[in-house]
Amino acid sequence: MQNEHTGQSSNPSGNDNDLKLLEDEVREAIANGTHIKETVHRLTLEAMNAKHVDLESLQRIITAVMDGVQDGATHQLLHASNQAQAAKSQITEAVAGLDSALAGFAEASKLAVQEAASQAKKFSETELKRTRSDLEGLESLFLDTLHRTGTAAQGVVSEILLDLSHHAKNNGTTVGSQLKETLAIFAQQIAAVGQSQLETGATLAQKTTEFISKITQGILSGIKDKSK
Repeated sequence: MQNEHTGQSSNPSGNDNDLKLLEDEVREAIANGTHIKETVHRLTLEAMNAKHVDLESLQRIITAVMDGVQDGATHQLLHASNQAQAAKSQITEAVAGLDSALAGFAEASKLAVQEAASQAKKFSETELKRTRSDLEGLESLFLDTLHRTGTAAQGVVSEILLDLSHHAKNNGTTVGSQLKETLAIFAQQIAAVGQSQLETGATLAQKTTEFISKITQGILSGIKDKSK
């Protein structure tokens, strides 16, 4: 999923500004304390949709989200006593929102490949294998960032994050569950490369971004429905 395929700018300062905004918005979601899971889910998918998505950019997005979660929860605890239970609920929701957004990315990749296959088309073998490699590292990236954030945090926030990290490693994640399905589809499509399929005009990165946008719109509708 290389940058040149999408036509997106690779301006580092622009990306840094986007990530800082993402971190701030996640922190604000924690402060507001409502629809935290859905909001973090939406913000994460929107960040993916705004740029080319590869393992490095995913790592930066995940880190920005977790930094926002840590800062937001720490701030809440500093300004209110006896808020440990509330902080645990908020952090748990935020991490679940991030987990489900990463699963949404994996699902979007699967849908892009399935759509091409249904039209007897294929993406390039190079891009399929590169994307599969990125996807294979996605759950570990999520778990490692969660653990690293917990280690860097202090007090109750650290305890909560490390407990969530331990639980996720032992019981699995939403993204991990989705990846099993997605990677199976990738294996099928890679095996089909070289057969009678025609090369599709779009790149896998472009089509994945389109499906991320559709998933994001669905999340927005869900929040509106819940607010009524």
